[in-house]
Amino acid sequence: MTRWSVDPDATFVRRLGKSAEELGNISQGKTCPDIWELSNGDIAVVGTDMTEAFADRLPSDVSVGVNERLVVIPRNMAVSAKPELPDA
Repeated sequence: MTRWSVDPDATFVRRLGKSAEELGNISQGKTCPDIWELSNGDIAVVGTDMTEAFADRLPSDVSVGVNERLVVIPRNMAVSAKPELPDA
């Protein structure tokens, strides 16, 4: 099994799916959910930090590490990105 680790030198290449503005998911100010492909092929997700709110409801095989956050994005944003995500 190969261990995955974040590449802090990766850059933002392109938005996957539609922007929050296009989907009507705009927050107050400039904070909005988003999904981006990084230069190394990884995916960056901007969402609302719900780590503490969901902590006691995580499935038994799910854990959130001390350096991780559980984020939530609108369903319509994930659906809009689906055609741009590779199958494998």
